[in-house]
Amino acid sequence: MGLFGFFSKEKKEKLDKGLQKTGESLLSKITRTVVGKSTVDDDILDNLEEILIGADVGVTTTLRIIERIQKRVAKDKYLGAGELNLILKEEVAALLEENHSNVVSDVIPENVKPYVIMVVGVNGVGKTTTIGKLAKQFKDAGKKVYLGAADTFRAAAVEQLVIWAERVGVTVIKQQSGADPASVAYDTIASAIKNQADVVLIDTAGR
Repeated sequence: MGLFGFFSKEKKEKLDKGLQKTGESLLSKITRTVVGKSTVDDDILDNLEEILIGADVGVTTTLRIIERIQKRVAKDKYLGAGELNLILKEEVAALLEENHSNVVSDVIPENVKPYVIMVVGVNGVGKTTTIGKLAKQFKDAGKKVYLGAADTFRAAAVEQLVIWAERVGVTVIKQQSGADPASVAYDTIASAIKNQADVVLIDTAGR
């Protein structure tokens, strides 16, 4: 089961449908932008910038995408909607790959081991699920990861974190329900130090 394994089938289908609709709308807007144009010029790139920002891509990311496309257009002289859509897909994919490869080195200082991340927030915001996803990303980057089940108040919180640990293939430190959260965090860090772990992710109660 993947990272979205906690989603019900109905919720996942709704999410997929929404993402498909957003993608189709984005591509149709881009296609309309190049209608009647023989080359990908500054006007098209200005319109593309507006479309991406309007789609909540974010200003910084949008500008990086536009800059990459400008370099491609200047080099290869792509024409027409089909080529522009292809360039956009390729450059977004390349940008995501670059960000993914840099995320661990950007987050974890080389001189700190283990690097401890305590995840906090109110009930229901997805702390435990986020920890599972972070654990997978860190492990995929070659890091040794320990999880601390310090949410000892919420029913099934410890069990949920254990499931994530098993799926990702990392170690989880836990105690019985109702235990002192600080004690769990201490035990997790102590065990991580003893076993030379690189990253510790501490789950906490939403209170």
